Amino acid sequence: MKILMGKHVNRRLLVIAAIIMMAALTAVGIWLTFSLLRPTPPRSVAMAIDPEGSYSAEAGKRYRELLARDGIDLRLVPTAGAVESMARLRDPKSGISIAIIPGGVSNQQASPGLVSLGTLFYEPLWPFYRGHVLEKHEQLRALRISIGPEGSASHALSLKFFARVGVIDQETATLLPLTPQESAAKLLNGDIDVAILMDAWETPAVQQLLTAKEINLASIRRADAFVALYGYLNKLVLPAGVVDMAGNRPPTDVLLIAPKASLVVRSDLHPAIQYLLLEAASEIHSEPGVFRKAGQFPAPESIDLPLSRQARQFYKAGSPFLQRHLPFWLAVLVQEFLVLLIPVVGVLYPLVRISPRIFVWIESRRVYRFYSELRLLEAELASASSRKADEDFMERLDRLEDRVSRLWVPLSLRPQLYHLRSHIRMVRGESRK
Repeated sequence: MKILMGKHVNRRLLVIAAIIMMAALTAVGIWLTFSLLRPTPPRSVAMAIDPEGSYSAEAGKRYRELLARDGIDLRLVPTAGAVESMARLRDPKSGISIAIIPGGVSNQQASPGLVSLGTLFYEPLWPFYRGHVLEKHEQLRALRISIGPEGSASHALSLKFFARVGVIDQETATLLPLTPQESAAKLLNGDIDVAILMDAWETPAVQQLLTAKEINLASIRRADAFVALYGYLNKLVLPAGVVDMAGNRPPTDVLLIAPKASLVVRSDLHPAIQYLLLEAASEIHSEPGVFRKAGQFPAPESIDLPLSRQARQFYKAGSPFLQRHLPFWLAVLVQEFLVLLIPVVGVLYPLVRISPRIFVWIESRRVYRFYSELRLLEAELASASSRKADEDFMERLDRLEDRVSRLWVPLSLRPQLYHLRSHIRMVRGESRK
């Protein structure tokens, strides 16, 4: 009975130890898998947008509507403009993960933690003015010029471009940091002389000034030079009469310079959210417009920042298979299940395969330890002056034989145990001679 109980105890301890080891390794594998692969996307993300009335703000509302269909709450956070949005994107503590940023605001060296999901639309620089045609930069001296609020791309790029050619003289001109709506209203009322806006064609303030009879749009006469000097700029042509065919507005073709706006995200934004944003971008920005053809945007263009891995995959083959054929959260659930299989297959399967070998090795080590004790007894018997063993030797041999008789080993080790018992009997026979 004791022998049987010992066998059951040994088996139970081995099984428990194996279960604990496999459970611990599986738990570690699951934790590492979830930490590295992030299978569960967040249900809420934040997007920085330009002030109300901008095309960025309107586009942000469309993104919010489309992501809401898949249960994602897109929080829109207004900023002064793209420069401030970029600064908040770079700050991991700000909570901002997404923004629409025109080219020229940053670059990969200044923003290593950010990636692009592609370009979305053109953001022309619109120089509106009152009065006579502006042909020389001397005509702008002592004028009141709105260049957009500080923190906006309009403000930063206007200073860069026009200061380079002397169009804006900060010593003689009055530069005003007005929003697009304020600029349009004050220009229409005659409170300012020039309003430089930087936004898409569809922006209400741009459309308001384009249709106002007393307001003119200046042509960038050296647009090719700007494009040559600044690689992120493009030359656009606003055709004569495109605003009002009957009234022939504008009366001639107007040359404009424009960066392309990109959908920029933090590189640690969950891949599933990136795919949702790319799908939304395809729905929002793929329609034709004055400066774009149908399907031209979104485009896999890397202007200032590299494309994310998800964006490169999307433009090649679309969204992942599960997201294309299943509802979003069901696809996420299936993905999580598949992710869980990684530690199960990667950890449990090898353990199940190797555990019998480990078990046999452990048991064989127990048999070998008894052999070591028996060899010591044999050596002691051989070195004795008399081959006949004393009483103490026989007691130790009896104890060894008793322990071996109670030893349980798997079937594959039974021959070794049989040979061990035979060797004990041989030593006992030698000790009696």
